[in-house]
Amino acid sequence: MDERTEDRRDDMFVDAAALAAELAEEHPADIAEALDEQEPRTASAVLASLPREQQVEVLDGPDVDLTSELIEALPVEEAVRLVSDMSADRAADLFRWMDEPARSHLFARLAPETQAELNRLLAWPEHSAGSLMTTEFVTVPSTWTIGETLRHIRETERTRETIYAIYVLDPDTQRLVKAVTLRRLITGEPEQPILEVAPKHDPITTDPLMDREEVAKLISKYDLLAVPVVDENEHVLGIVTVDDMIDAIIEEGTEDAQKFGGMEALDEPYMEIGFFSMLKKRGGWLSILFLGEMLTANAMQHFEDELERAIVLTLFIPLIMSSGGNSGSQATSLIIRALALGEIKLKDWWRVALRELPSGLVLGAILATLGMTRITVWQLAGFHDYGEYWVLVAATVGAALVAIVTFGSLIGSMLPFVLRRLGFDPASASAPFVATFVDVTGLVIYFSVAMVILRGTLL
Repeated sequence: MDERTEDRRDDMFVDAAALAAELAEEHPADIAEALDEQEPRTASAVLASLPREQQVEVLDGPDVDLTSELIEALPVEEAVRLVSDMSADRAADLFRWMDEPARSHLFARLAPETQAELNRLLAWPEHSAGSLMTTEFVTVPSTWTIGETLRHIRETERTRETIYAIYVLDPDTQRLVKAVTLRRLITGEPEQPILEVAPKHDPITTDPLMDREEVAKLISKYDLLAVPVVDENEHVLGIVTVDDMIDAIIEEGTEDAQKFGGMEALDEPYMEIGFFSMLKKRGGWLSILFLGEMLTANAMQHFEDELERAIVLTLFIPLIMSSGGNSGSQATSLIIRALALGEIKLKDWWRVALRELPSGLVLGAILATLGMTRITVWQLAGFHDYGEYWVLVAATVGAALVAIVTFGSLIGSMLPFVLRRLGFDPASASAPFVATFVDVTGLVIYFSVAMVILRGTLL
């Protein structure tokens, strides 16, 4: 290494030490934000300059976007120490994000018990309760008193992710018996058996394969700080905490929002995803939507003769297409959200259809009234001459709007049900997809209505 390179390296570590000193009194979330603004090597140097306990607090938080890069930039022994001290669920997330060969190299250096724990977490499918859970929680036998339990909590709290929920196990079978909150413990007497302050109802639990959206509904419904993940024998495998669930909900909402826009969900922050990865995420769906819109040209070619004889009809094509697409997008957004919140189930599809049919008719009638009024005002005021059959043209536009808005509402509301039934994410029924589909069918409806109303006149 030449002298100039060594000087630059020394300067970097001096700056890192200075920045670490500035950040030492900050909240871990603020430290994480500051680290994300640095290059990975500089950020890792700053992290290494922080006190050991603070390093772990920063990495255990959900706010560090560069966690894997930070760990990879550290000396391997330092990285092993940090990963070993991190909470199990965050360490598992780290290995999900890391690239090879750094992932395997670091994993091989961990202690066997740490490897086994991480393998158990990494074995569960992504977005399942098993992939979100942590194995660092408080359990006590059902024969203990409140005093024994509180003493155990004081001895182990530094190695547990949360102490606000204590899980009571059968001492013989290790099955989950009750879940007791810390609040109930501190209001009881030390000599009382722990089961005396446990709630009467059975503990709320989740299966390790349950989707994170369903886990979020459980936590919200029962107002839990954590929900235990149990196997078929009621043995506690881990717990999903509310803070991890909030992170998962934000991620799920981000993915759905991106899918609504007609693209694949990004797996990295916007400013960090590579140029070609961005093209891949956006280009596929954009090409599919473009090919779908090409069917619009096919539909117009099919009615080419009618367009030549009644050129006035082309003036209202954008109006017709946008109205159907907008109504379909509205219905899709409403139904996807209702499905996600559990307000409606798959079996409710016919109730939704019966609700959307009159809604579509009324909404279509409103737009039809506006469209026909516009044509009438423009004709009578002399702004534009729609020809001697302008009344029939207005009637055609009005009838087509009623039919297309109703059709768009029905299709937009039914597509999420179809996709959910087929096992796909309903968010894939994005607004652009629905709009494209309704655009094509809307033209067919429009010209079919025109052929009926204008037959013998313009057509």
